Amino acid sequence: MNISDVAKKTGLTSKAIRFYEDKGLITAPLRAENGYRSYTSKHLEELTLLRQSRQVGFNLDECREMINLFNNPERHSADVKARTLEKVKEIESHIEQLQQMRQRLLEMAEACPGDSNAECPIINQLTGCCAVGKGEEK
Repeated sequence: MNISDVAKKTGLTSKAIRFYEDKGLITAPLRAENGYRSYTSKHLEELTLLRQSRQVGFNLDECREMINLFNNPERHSADVKARTLEKVKEIESHIEQLQQMRQRLLEMAEACPGDSNAECPIINQLTGCCAVGKGEEK
């Protein structure tokens, strides 16, 4: 298969496929005499695994681990599960941080009259120059 066929089948762009190859995330494809890459079904599986792993939040290093596990016939599903649960904990932490950020933004918006005056409690709080809603120097 050529790169455009693989791109269609995996949902990745040719550029992404070459990027993953350059980073050593997939098994290097064979090269034809004309220099074109030649992909196999194993490449399709690796690239699909990469795309799906990226979609659920794995970074490139974590994707590399998943590819290594995929290519290891002696892998243990417990190792894959452990890495997946580590990612879940990381995502849960990010969700908590985002919820805290959201709450802070809502509190700042609540303190702001949103009128035509230049005085803005949101700007004051973000710059740390004045107490929210009081317009006083700290």
